[in-house]
Amino acid sequence: MREADRNEAGTAAQQPCGAYPAEPSRLAPEAPEPGLPARRLSELAEEAARCTADCCGAVATVSDGTGERPSAATHPDLTALLSVQLRSGEGPVPLAEERGTPVDASDLLQDRRWPRYRALALDSGVRSSVTIPFRSADLTVTLSLFSFRAGTLVEAPHGPVRALGDLAATCMVRDRSYRAALAELDQLGAALRTRPVVDQACGIVMHVLGCDADAAFTVLRRISQATNRKLADVASAVVDKRGRGLEREFAALTR
Repeated sequence: MREADRNEAGTAAQQPCGAYPAEPSRLAPEAPEPGLPARRLSELAEEAARCTADCCGAVATVSDGTGERPSAATHPDLTALLSVQLRSGEGPVPLAEERGTPVDASDLLQDRRWPRYRALALDSGVRSSVTIPFRSADLTVTLSLFSFRAGTLVEAPHGPVRALGDLAATCMVRDRSYRAALAELDQLGAALRTRPVVDQACGIVMHVLGCDADAAFTVLRRISQATNRKLADVASAVVDKRGRGLEREFAALTR
């Protein structure tokens, strides 16, 4: 962190609160609803920094196996610390996600496990960090806490941040399930809205070809696949034309 930040941290590090306002990360591409997970992570990082003594800032990120990595940090320099870990695949965050247990770097002047992470952290004024993973279903939230002093975050994984992280992971799984349920409801609604026109089109095909309902539906589905059009669009076209001029095409698809 820059000189001005370090001067401010001299006072802030003595208080059980974060030194900087939360700022969302730009590491990952936007998800369909980027605001919700980012907001959860921002709240987690802010509250964790606020309630941990000697913590100068925090970073929270989530992984669910899709490749998207929403994240939030309480300072831009800390966002860079996360970025270097995700790019290199080395650092407390990847290790915590792999092991499922907290990863403590109590003194980065002595700890040489991750050269790029260590160099960037020390250049930012960070002397120690601890990264805590929280797993719920197939989702893993990691919370990284940072300090300007060595050995000050050893007990952090056993403090209030444990409850905060567990709650955040649970809420994110719930949010994801809720969004999935809404998407399924939309799909069901669309299916119900298009069902009448599909039924009408099947009736027309049955009349033209003298076939049963299953055969008529198969004809519509084959037209949909062959023309790369939605089944509802094909059915709507058949209804609009009342089947006129389509007899030969229908017959060819039943052979």
